Amino acid sequence: MKWTVRIVLGMSLVLLAFGAMAEDVAREQGKATLGPAPQASPRPAPTWSVPDSSIERAEDAGLRAHTDIVYRGLDGSNKPTRGSSPAAIFAARGANPAFQTVETPASLGCIYLSTPEKRNTGCVPVVQGGTGGPSAGGWGAIALVDAYDNPDAATDLQNFDNYWGLAAANFTKIYANGNGDCSTPPPDAGWSIEESLDIEYAHVYAPSAAIVLVEACSSYNTDLYYAEQVAIDYLAANYGGGDVSNSWGEGEYSGENSSDPIFSAWGNGQYSTPISVFVSAGDSGCTPAYPTVDPWVVSAGGTSIYRNKSTEKFTREGCWSGSGGGVSTQETWAQTFTGSNSGPWADYQYPIFAESNRAIPDFASNSDPSSGVYIYNQYAEGGWSCCWGGTSEASPSLAAIVNRAGNKLSTCWFNPVNSTCYFYNAEDTLLYAQLPTAAAYSSNFYDISTGSNGCTVSKGWDYCTGVGSPRGTLGK
Repeated sequence: MKWTVRIVLGMSLVLLAFGAMAEDVAREQGKATLGPAPQASPRPAPTWSVPDSSIERAEDAGLRAHTDIVYRGLDGSNKPTRGSSPAAIFAARGANPAFQTVETPASLGCIYLSTPEKRNTGCVPVVQGGTGGPSAGGWGAIALVDAYDNPDAATDLQNFDNYWGLAAANFTKIYANGNGDCSTPPPDAGWSIEESLDIEYAHVYAPSAAIVLVEACSSYNTDLYYAEQVAIDYLAANYGGGDVSNSWGEGEYSGENSSDPIFSAWGNGQYSTPISVFVSAGDSGCTPAYPTVDPWVVSAGGTSIYRNKSTEKFTREGCWSGSGGGVSTQETWAQTFTGSNSGPWADYQYPIFAESNRAIPDFASNSDPSSGVYIYNQYAEGGWSCCWGGTSEASPSLAAIVNRAGNKLSTCWFNPVNSTCYFYNAEDTLLYAQLPTAAAYSSNFYDISTGSNGCTVSKGWDYCTGVGSPRGTLGK
């Protein structure tokens, strides 16, 4: 894989939106926010469980990754609740958890993509089959990069679509085995659940986009990073672009910067191909992780959905207590292009932090297993189960919502006049440019200022939900 570095000479759209005066103010304000993420109240004790594949071990940093999926049982047990259908699971759930319930493709589509008028009706979840989801939308393909094999991935997605009445997916599974580490990735129960969640909820929000599951030989970085390159090249060669989602990560480690370009279209030689890369922010609260702190990716944080206990109508979103967030210890500011790091080439956070380290997340969506989702997974779960969450839900969901928006942004904007990349991470540049606007920000995002993941949560950008959660496709 050959990487060509092109020096960025222009400031990003964020600074253009703010103007010179805002730049001076930001520089002074940003100096006060350098250093570790300010701490709020301690995050609530976790009320969820994790599969073995999601257990984070300090010794794995720099070596292998874990999934960012969690679950809760409706019966209060430490295992997922299984049943013959979502309706059967819901009927056996017992007492309604206060202010939260299980979400469906239709209820989530209503919150994140429908008109304000429809959202005002409450976006109430309906668990009977055939309730559908968002209307047709999407382009190119969405690639989901995971480790190991889910032997039933195609039929899992088919059963999921059939029950909810969703359009049949254009689904492809490929093995990232060209590095010689395996011929066929071995199956793994925990990662198979991750893969079912990824492909099913990517398809929910962008049903017209092809779904490509890219399976790495293992969860070791050497295999997952190779699979990332395979995914980006595959989207460029077969679909003319799209979006890549990664619902996994690990603790930060010295030398991670050298891998940053792998998670970008330009780092794989695809300068003019519209491909954006998304990575889960993690499920460990106010803790930075890799590769979600990579400045070339969109970091996906987590929210909780709250409803009226009696009517189950949507009332608000808050910070999910497990959502990853914070300030990177490795992705520092640099004045000279390094191929990684924050800097003039990736300065979308400059108006907030000035010349500071990369902070996460960028924006967020439902991840709380208390407002979790149903998945269909045959290999590990034997069919339907709930209630699944974690920022593993947020990454494919946000990738699909951005895909649906159709802006076709990439990890650099390639200027054909002088063959130079400008505005690296164009998707984040667009997201952050809306923060100071009088109308676009409040129309396009839900500003989350309640809840705690151990980091500061406040109006505007924060260390739990970034710029907020999406409302519609404008500005995405």
